[in-house]
Amino acid sequence: MAKLRKLGRPTDHRKAMLRNLVTSLLREGKITTTDTRAKEAKRMAEKMITLAKRGDLHARRQVLSYLYDETVVKNLFDEIAPKYADRNGGYTRALKLGPRRGDAAELVILELV
Repeated sequence: MAKLRKLGRPTDHRKAMLRNLVTSLLREGKITTTDTRAKEAKRMAEKMITLAKRGDLHARRQVLSYLYDETVVKNLFDEIAPKYADRNGGYTRALKLGPRRGDAAELVILELV
């Protein structure tokens, strides 16, 4: 099993934060966050898009169990997944913005390709 980053959060808070990040990314198409959070959110977003490309009922239920917003799931299956039908992975990109002013954490823009 792959090593997960703990992100300095208890398990339930970390899972909720990642679910929120992935839901926002798929809704907006682009989010700004820290580098380590973006790397974790990227892993899950890629899994959600891969499931959506499958397009069957089981995949839809798996995605619904992870994402918070049903309209995002509908959009994922109807618009986002067909766009990546001929692409094998690499659905997201992270552009570095530089350090955050308050604590110098590395900021990135995570966006759908």
